Amino acid sequence: QVQLVESGGGLVQAGGSLRLSCAASGTIFSYNVMGWYRQAPGKQRELVAVMSSGGNTNLADSVKGRFTISRDNAKNTVSLQMNSLKPEDTAVYYCRYSGGYYHDDYWGLGAQVTVSS
Repeated sequence: QVQLVESGGGLVQAGGSLRLSCAASGTIFSYNVMGWYRQAPGKQRELVAVMSSGGNTNLADSVKGRFTISRDNAKNTVSLQMNSLKPEDTAVYYCRYSGGYYHDDYWGLGAQVTVSS
């Protein structure tokens, strides 16, 4: 029902910046939540930053002040600007969409972010 296409990611040195983008297509409901989760090897997937179509945001404490989430409701896209990256930010970052009557989750394939020391 919903397809998510991620772009961005890559390799960057500590202190550098990267920008992730995600475009949603298919049956998009007027109210929805989109954002980013990440998963490092051997760890559970965790919330990074999400934003509703109404503008409400939720960021993990570990990224506050460094990451900024934004979205364009007209284009059904969401972006994550990541500044002052740390090695502990290294993970696969997954785009997420949640919407519809039962708020079903849809996930992108993931984008690798690697931060070197």
